[in-house]
Amino acid sequence: MSHPLFDVTGRTALVTGSSRGIGLALARGLVQAGCAVMLNGRDPERLAAAAGELAEAGPGPVHTVPFDVTDAGSVTAGVARAEELAGPIDILVNNAGAQLRAPLQDFSDGDWHRLLDTNLTSAFLVGREVARRMLPRGHGKIVNVCSLQSEVVRPGIAPYAATKGALKMLTKGMCADWGPHGIQVNGLGPGYIATELTAPLRADERFDAWVRGRTPAGRWGRTEDLVGALLFLVSPASDFVGGQVLYVDGGMTSVL
Repeated sequence: MSHPLFDVTGRTALVTGSSRGIGLALARGLVQAGCAVMLNGRDPERLAAAAGELAEAGPGPVHTVPFDVTDAGSVTAGVARAEELAGPIDILVNNAGAQLRAPLQDFSDGDWHRLLDTNLTSAFLVGREVARRMLPRGHGKIVNVCSLQSEVVRPGIAPYAATKGALKMLTKGMCADWGPHGIQVNGLGPGYIATELTAPLRADERFDAWVRGRTPAGRWGRTEDLVGALLFLVSPASDFVGGQVLYVDGGMTSVL
């Protein structure tokens, strides 16, 4: 029997960018824990396929709410639609994100703004809209998916690290504004996780060896490694935790 502090049965969760990868894994974990989950992305067909995949994962119902997290009007309509489908949102996971790699001097203006919009502005827009609904209810959990690169950086990903570092501070700012109203806002910081998007990095023998050698756990993370940390951050167990980033990186941020 699990401890009641970690019980999220019957809660309603919206997970952005959840048609694949980390977002889909986090959504699966919430479904398995008994949450009603709303999957978000821009591709309705991909979302429908993901929802079908999760239908047998657990007792929680699964809905899809396609909308563009970088567009304020789309966010307003999408969040309203989400609450029409599944009721008041108890849990928001701001997971939508993108990565673009290039030497900083070669990085284009367009790619810079695309990363800012996808990784940072989306969390502000969706977080603000959901918080406006949580505030009168006096409770809620918001988890912003930050990154190992909220703390450290490698060559070629400076703009990405800038967005994830800013997301860490947005998380703290959300905590400052909304914590007094019963909303806990925290961050989840994945390290190097094996996903479809990181497949080219894992195929690079030199980079793969660097990750394994640099990580005390000696391996790449699995998407399921992130679920336990998420369940802590969205459950009553974290009711006195605010503005923190929980790094799930196999220890990489702790060692030189």
